[in-house]
Amino acid sequence: MDNQNYKTHVKVDPLYHYVLLLLLVTTLTVSILNIVRSINAGEDILQSILLLLMVVCIIIVAILVRLNPLKNQDRTIRAEENLRHFVLTGKLLDSNLSKGQIIALRFAGEQEFPTLCERAVKENLSPDDIKKAIISWKADHHRI
Repeated sequence: MDNQNYKTHVKVDPLYHYVLLLLLVTTLTVSILNIVRSINAGEDILQSILLLLMVVCIIIVAILVRLNPLKNQDRTIRAEENLRHFVLTGKLLDSNLSKGQIIALRFAGEQEFPTLCERAVKENLSPDDIKKAIISWKADHHRI
C-alpha cells in the first residue's frame, strides 16, 4: 500500500491478530471448562489447574511478545521525530509533547511537521486529532 492516509494507516497482522488470538481465547475457554468439569467430577483437579496456569502463561508471553517490540518502536520513532524536528527547525521537539502525539506526528509531511508540532502543544491535540489534521501524509509501512 503506497498511498497511506488516515483511513488506511492501521496495520493488522492476520496471523497474530486473528489466528493466534482466536487460538488463545479458545484454549483459555477449554481449559476453564476443563477445570470446572474436573471440580464437578472430583478428579484430575491438579492437572486442570496446571493446564489453566500454562495457558495463562502462554497468554502473558503472547502479550509481551507484542508489547515489547512496540515499546522499542515507540522509542525509535521519538528519536527519529526529534531528529527530524531538529533538522527542520534547529530545535528539539517541545518536551510537552506526549509520546502518543510524537508517534502520531510521524505521519506529517516535511512542510507541515513543525507547525503541526506547535499546534499539537498549543491545542493539546490528541494523537487521533493530529492524524486527522495531516494534509500531506508521510507513509509508515514498518510498524504493525
